[in-house]
Amino acid sequence: MDVEQLTALARATASEDPLVGLDATVQVRKEMERVEAVLVRRARNQGATWVDIAAVLGVSKQATHKKYGGRGLFGSQK
Repeated sequence: MDVEQLTALARATASEDPLVGLDATVQVRKEMERVEAVLVRRARNQGATWVDIAAVLGVSKQATHKKYGGRGLFGSQK
């Protein structure tokens, strides 16, 4: 998703129609989760530890590893 699309979604969250705002919120959340996963993968590929990543995300190492350390995202990399 490009910046213009994301900006349009962010604006739509302020819609007077709450259903439009909710839909935009869901789409923004999905995109941010996707971007976060990509950045976690990049950080790991560049040598960041789970502790490093967890500190930035403000969660425990265990929570970070549970969410991103599975085979689906990193294969057998631990």
